[in-house]
Amino acid sequence: MDDQFLRKNLHHFLAEDIGSGDLTSEAIFSHSQKGKALFIAKEDFISAGLERIAPEVFRCQNHAISCVGVADGTTVTCGDVILTAEGPVLDLLKAERVALNLAQRLCGIATLTASFVEMLKNLPVAVVDTRKTTPGLRVLEKYAVRVGGGRNHRLSLADGILIKDNHIAACGSITEAVRRVRAQVPHTLKIEVETENLGQVRECLECKVEIIMLDNMNLTMMQQAVKLINHQALVEASGGVNLANIRRIAKTGVDLISVGALTHSAPAKDISMRLVTS
Repeated sequence: MDDQFLRKNLHHFLAEDIGSGDLTSEAIFSHSQKGKALFIAKEDFISAGLERIAPEVFRCQNHAISCVGVADGTTVTCGDVILTAEGPVLDLLKAERVALNLAQRLCGIATLTASFVEMLKNLPVAVVDTRKTTPGLRVLEKYAVRVGGGRNHRLSLADGILIKDNHIAACGSITEAVRRVRAQVPHTLKIEVETENLGQVRECLECKVEIIMLDNMNLTMMQQAVKLINHQALVEASGGVNLANIRRIAKTGVDLISVGALTHSAPAKDISMRLVTS
């Protein structure tokens, strides 16, 4: 997430929200009036997006705004001041909603991710995200996953090979799908294949794929699959993962557990902005 990428997107988000101008604020305040904006945590959570992203929203609106937020990864409690911005009141108000929306969303993802990671304490298993992200926010949402202690799966379709059920159905078999992929991609790329049963796991082993995904398998079948694979490939569990079952899944011996809920179902955290005018 480089600065140019971030600013380009934040300018787009601001333009979407402001439109041709803030009719309400511009009728009330002068362009010269200064003020201070405070972000207040209304509940406990893990911060994400407050160190760099939310402050950059204010600076994109007006580079003269000074803004400092708490470090990402900080555990904050209800009532904490987690960001302070000072500058023209009109610009503080124009940036308010975009900055809050992003902070609330990213803090929610980081906090949920941390809950999943905590469930795997002392187990050699990583929690990873998926591509089930909000269009336009993927980089930011996957950043929040890392803040919460999780790891990233593919950022885009160009980041790796993952042969899924539709690929297999269209090709007729895992073997044929793998053959076609190997004929086209560099030998340096690992191949991951999604499997639904032990027969498909065996076929993956015969094809010598590097990563085998166990998709929506029950715990018994998952244990059998891990035993069958026997460290011949990395093993990823996926599908139906939640806080109640993730530790049991991890104890089957898988290496990775992908959780779509980290980004598609994380509840936004409650943050408010208090404006103090001078």
